[in-house]
Amino acid sequence: MSSPSAAPDLPADSALIARWKTGDERAATLLVERHAPAVARFVASLGVREDVEDVVQEAFVRAFEKLDSFRGESALRTWLCTIARNLVRDRARSLKFERRQVAIEEHHAVTEHDPLDGAMAGETEERLMRAMDELSPMQRQVFTLRVAEGMAYKEIASAVGSTEGAARVHYHNAMRAIKEFLDE
Repeated sequence: MSSPSAAPDLPADSALIARWKTGDERAATLLVERHAPAVARFVASLGVREDVEDVVQEAFVRAFEKLDSFRGESALRTWLCTIARNLVRDRARSLKFERRQVAIEEHHAVTEHDPLDGAMAGETEERLMRAMDELSPMQRQVFTLRVAEGMAYKEIASAVGSTEGAARVHYHNAMRAIKEFLDE
C-alpha cells in the first residue's frame, strides 16, 4: 500500500492514512502532495481540459470522506485514479445532458434565411437528437466526444475507458446508424 513515489525517509501511505484518521491534518496534506500530480495527469489523459484541478480536488474530498472504505487491496494512487475517473464520467454525462437541454432561441437563428429554412433546421436537429437516442451509450459518448469536442480517438479511448481501435469502431458504427436513421 505504500506509494512507489514515496522517498525512503517519508512515511508510507498506510502510515499517513492512519495518522489522518487520528486527526493529523498534515498527513492529509502529505497524501495530497504525494498523489495530486499523478491524479492530475491521469485526469488530463481522460480528456479533461479546463477543470483538471477541480476534478483532482473533488477526488481527494471524496477519498477522504470514504477513506474508511479503502481496503488497501490496491495502491492508494490507483484508488484515487478510480475515483477521479468516475468523477470525469459523471461530469461528461452531466455536460451531455446540459448540451441536450440548451434552448434554441430566436436570436440564435441566422436571419438571412426564410422561415422555411429555420423550420427545416429545427426538424433536422430534432431528427439528429432522435437518432442519437437510438445509439448505445458507448456509441453516443464516442460520437459526442468526436463531433462536439473534436477529440482524437486516443483521447476518446482514455475518456471512455476503451482502446483507440474500439473508439474508432464505435464512432464508425454511430455514424452509420445515424446516417441510416436520417435516410429513413
